[in-house]
Amino acid sequence: MPEIIALFGSPLPRGNTGLLLDEAIDGATGTGCTVERVNVPFLTFEPCLESLHCMTEPECSQLDDLTPFYDRLSEVDGVIVATPVMTMGVPGKLKGFFDRFQVYYWAKYGRRAPLVAPGRRVRRHGLLIAISGLSRERVPHVFDGLRYTVDAFFDIVDVTPGEEVLIDDMDGKRDLSRFPGLLVEAREAGRRLGERLVRQSLPED
Repeated sequence: MPEIIALFGSPLPRGNTGLLLDEAIDGATGTGCTVERVNVPFLTFEPCLESLHCMTEPECSQLDDLTPFYDRLSEVDGVIVATPVMTMGVPGKLKGFFDRFQVYYWAKYGRRAPLVAPGRRVRRHGLLIAISGLSRERVPHVFDGLRYTVDAFFDIVDVTPGEEVLIDDMDGKRDLSRFPGLLVEAREAGRRLGERLVRQSLPED
């Protein structure tokens, strides 16, 4: 069955972003997918040092907790990114995770030898879940920086961007457990992602 990796960018596993991700995972697993949740802030790794080793080799010169994810990201069928907006963008540890995928960037755009098998991109789908303390009424573009970064990451690792669950005004909402409709929205997005991946995994008649 299809495999999904869920990259969690918040340092609060049981916070509001975590509630949304739990719902999305439940929705996806209910379709038969398996989901691996990765709490990125708890991994031990350094930012990209730009050694340029990956310009010529399909690997990173830095060996740490992030290393296994180079192979893992090439194997999965779907990617969920769940994160709060921080300083109008992606939290530092998650951004550092993305930046280390220069290994994929140089393979794809430098050596023209993508690490994801040809033709698989159209079968690999992503889901973005994000919250912002600010409201879009006050700051209309509050999610834009984060979306550009996530879309760039999806492009580099050959994942087609998909649905987005973007919830603003968390400074006013505070606790998403009081907003069951928003939790259902995340669950349904996860379910639709799972169903899409399951359909694609079925043999054609």
